[in-house]
Amino acid sequence: MRPLALAAILTALPGLAFAAGGEPSTPTQTSESCTGAQVFDARTKTCVDARDSRLDDATRLDGARELAAFGRADDALAVLATLDHPEAADALTVRGFATRKSGDFAGAMVLYEAALALDPGHVLARSYMGQGLAEAGRMDEARLQLAHLRAHGARGTWPEIALAAAIAGETVGY
Repeated sequence: MRPLALAAILTALPGLAFAAGGEPSTPTQTSESCTGAQVFDARTKTCVDARDSRLDDATRLDGARELAAFGRADDALAVLATLDHPEAADALTVRGFATRKSGDFAGAMVLYEAALALDPGHVLARSYMGQGLAEAGRMDEARLQLAHLRAHGARGTWPEIALAAAIAGETVGY
């Protein structure tokens, strides 16, 4: 994808922060400013320990995803250890992302495969898997994931755009 075309698409998007399933969200602050295994709670507008029972898995997943994207994979994995439903496809996908960001490519691929076994249409799992494959230089496999996303209605979504950018050697948010 050409840089100008990518920039035009990204400008049209409401934001680059997305929930685990790929839906856009626009938090006023992110977990990046929190410490350790804390995540930002939009309701209280504070950083909260991930073990806090008032948090739901969606908030923990968003926080873990942000932490991993900002180079804090260990903190992200600590947050993920507090999930109520760690076996869900969204949880496995974000755990795969954090695992990949920690440097464990093989472990991440196992987690993405597990997420896809539960939900073969999970666009974020396919995108993150493809991004990892592109980072590893396995472009044919990355392009296969991109083709799958496009064939199943994900054209123009953040997961599709991010994977296309990774294949082109560019980076798009998290």
